[in-house]
Amino acid sequence: MKILLINGSPKGKRSNSLKLAYSFIEGFKNGCTDDEESISIDELHVASMNIAACKGCFACWQKTPGICCIKDDMQKVIEKLIDADLILWSFPLYYFNVPGILKNLIDRQLPMSLPFMSSKQDGYGSGSHDSRYDMNGKRHVLISTCGFYSADGNYDSVLRMFDHFLGKGNYTTIFCGQGELFRVKELSARTDEYLASVKCSGSEYAMTGTISEETDAILHTLLYSRDVFEKMADASWGISKTTGEKEPDDLIFTRQMAALYNKDAYDGKDRVLEIHFTDLDHTYQIQLSKTGSEVFTDGRLSPTTRIDTPFTVWSAISRGEIGGAEALGKQMYTVSGDFSLMIDWDKIFGSASVVKKTEKTPQNTIEQKKPSMTTMLIPWITFWIAISIHPKVGALITLLVVATVPFIMRKHKFVIWDQLSMAAVAILSAAANITGNGVLPTNIGYFVFGLFWLLSCLTKEPLCAAYVKYNYGGENAHQNPLFMKTNYILAAAWGTLYVLTAIWTFLFKKAGFGNVLILVNNLIPILMGLFTAWFEKWYPARMARGCRKIIRLDD
Repeated sequence: MKILLINGSPKGKRSNSLKLAYSFIEGFKNGCTDDEESISIDELHVASMNIAACKGCFACWQKTPGICCIKDDMQKVIEKLIDADLILWSFPLYYFNVPGILKNLIDRQLPMSLPFMSSKQDGYGSGSHDSRYDMNGKRHVLISTCGFYSADGNYDSVLRMFDHFLGKGNYTTIFCGQGELFRVKELSARTDEYLASVKCSGSEYAMTGTISEETDAILHTLLYSRDVFEKMADASWGISKTTGEKEPDDLIFTRQMAALYNKDAYDGKDRVLEIHFTDLDHTYQIQLSKTGSEVFTDGRLSPTTRIDTPFTVWSAISRGEIGGAEALGKQMYTVSGDFSLMIDWDKIFGSASVVKKTEKTPQNTIEQKKPSMTTMLIPWITFWIAISIHPKVGALITLLVVATVPFIMRKHKFVIWDQLSMAAVAILSAAANITGNGVLPTNIGYFVFGLFWLLSCLTKEPLCAAYVKYNYGGENAHQNPLFMKTNYILAAAWGTLYVLTAIWTFLFKKAGFGNVLILVNNLIPILMGLFTAWFEKWYPARMARGCRKIIRLDD
């Protein structure tokens, strides 16, 4: 299998379209049934080649049949076109057609045709010329990006041209709007999704010779909505719409960030985000409302949330060089006011991904299971309630529930605390059933449950974090100091509560106040749950208002 990649971008290897072409090739190699070593890939970067414009002299038809009179790199291109099995045409859309340097290459294919008139069998066009060489069986894929919000309706002249010299329906296309976004590192999360879809299309093409309807639909999905893209595009020029003057980089950045505002995330509460770039001493405000976002530079609004940050830190966060939560935990920037904006940042300033399973392979991967704290709590709650009603019968009921938990929670991942809880509850239930006494096993249960929480504070991951970290970036949450500190404190609090519960339950029972325990042991966890809900919001917000430290990004 010989693949010829023709990069027709004047930007050469800096081409945005070329990124798509490379992703397609990577997917093609993965999906090819042949050994990877049997696939040869030849790249032609037209911008660095010497290919002159056609003179229209027809010497290649009359004086030197099949050979152009211009002695440059085109003869090498023709040889490779004849030899290739698959030809990838990679180019940006320039003024509704291919760039001029690629058009020169296309024009200079004239020596590959015979001079005699012929008629196309598909009836497309009013005349044609047969190929001088056997080009049957060759496959072609057109890969291109353009600067409009959508590729639809902008490639009609490109398609007509390729229909004429390749034959209508004899090639596959991947056309993508918003092409300039592929060079913006701050938007790589979204553009990488699209590149993964292109990779998938390459894999499918290698196996079937076509791109599936599902993948093709994803490839036709906008990277961002028209409104969002056009706002970002307008801001990227760095010129004021009203004055025409050059705008500072941090204002351009702020306008582009505001353009990413997701109106669908509006919760009925208007917000004003004020950002003070401390190293530049510039302050901007972004008004977020039901109708969209607007940037103000005169400080006319009252902020609901304020961020004080060096521009270098904030731009590094946007490029993914450091996590926003991690930087906040290290006090590289501070936040005051309504902290809920920071908690819902990804939802407010990010369009929901429209690409589902872009890294899917034809074999389809299984979705990763996540743990649920319910798995751990079901055995304990059943145990405490059932045993208090009737030790022997309650113990049997609890053992039955423990045995069914793996089936009930089969859609969730089991962690060590789930396994330890089921084992501990099973042992305590067996003891209650054998002795007919539920008081001691219940008390020991409180102590063991509290001990689990406390022991987890000695590990790299407190018990509660093992379950909720998937809402904060999964394993990346370990790099978030605020997240980890909050969960260590809560784990210690819950552990202490249940150890104390074991102590006061023993003392109250001994003193004859068993009836009071029913109220206390049910009321205290409820109050603790309310405290947890408050604390997990209050503590990060309080810490975010702390003294900011300047930390070098390369430390």
